[in-house]
Amino acid sequence: MAEAASTHPLPATAPAAARMRWLVAPLLALAATLAALSFGRYPLPPWETVRFLFAAAGFVSMEPERYALLHNLIVEIRLPRVLAAILVGASLSVSGAAYQALFRNPLVSPGLLGVLAGASAGAALGILLDGHWLLVQAGAFVMGLAAVGIGVGIAHLFGGGSIIMLVLGGILSGALFTSLLTMVKYLADPYSQLPAIVYWLMGSLGQAGIGDMAWAAPPMLAGILLLCLMGRALDALSMGDDEARALGVPVTAVRLTAIAVATLISALTVSIAGMIGWIGLVVPHIARLLVGPGNARLLPAAASLGAAFLLFADGLARNLFAAELPIGIVTELLGIPVFLLVLHRVRRGWT
Repeated sequence: MAEAASTHPLPATAPAAARMRWLVAPLLALAATLAALSFGRYPLPPWETVRFLFAAAGFVSMEPERYALLHNLIVEIRLPRVLAAILVGASLSVSGAAYQALFRNPLVSPGLLGVLAGASAGAALGILLDGHWLLVQAGAFVMGLAAVGIGVGIAHLFGGGSIIMLVLGGILSGALFTSLLTMVKYLADPYSQLPAIVYWLMGSLGQAGIGDMAWAAPPMLAGILLLCLMGRALDALSMGDDEARALGVPVTAVRLTAIAVATLISALTVSIAGMIGWIGLVVPHIARLLVGPGNARLLPAAASLGAAFLLFADGLARNLFAAELPIGIVTELLGIPVFLLVLHRVRRGWT
């Protein structure tokens, strides 16, 4: 009886611990958002940022002059960049987690099927032709989708759309658009266009505005939500196609839908912020250590952690030196040591 009493609490505490771990990711994202709205060249105490947000919602009052100053600083200057970081980080992380589940490979990232190479070539072509921000965004988005379409087309043409042929098709498509990017760089003016292309390829959230968020946020949020809702179907696919079909999962439809949605939101991230690496590879592993391998929990956790990771990286990019660093450099410098730490934890499962 004494032994039974001593072991009884374990099943009750285990789900509570799992729920607490699941809450870590959204709490980190919330804290990173508050920090990003508060700190910068003109730092604010976090409590004052919270007070302004309550005043903007009509719950408390604030002096008109102070409210006008904080509205300009928080809403007009910092909020668009914070929203862009949240959307880009969440989209890249969810896309990476979905790709890793689809291809049953922990080293897969959103660039596997050529979307990042295509989007980069499209943006560089937009800079070469006109340089207008809308043309750059449109070129990145369209060419990113075209790159994945070519990769999937090659897979279906030669291998019936198998996993191996999808990977090979993505490699060929990525090589094609990387060559196109090199040609665009060669044709660009070395004094004006080439520096703009190189800087854009390093990634930056500085150009993101409310207008960009207005058109990009709805499809990105819809894509993130759809991939999160597909978590159980992706779990079934990770067991193999035959096992998934035995469970009643439409394998081809789920795979093509997940690839299309992950590609769409990945291309949108490149059109907004340029090339930002490592997030789609590293963050899903951190989320997996936190909430486990089940995609129903993993994908929402990856979205929250990706937003927090990119907000933290953007804070370093803005405040580390007098001149702002390209955020792609910061994510690479952060991503390498974080990935080494993750590799130390999970290497036994990979080998």
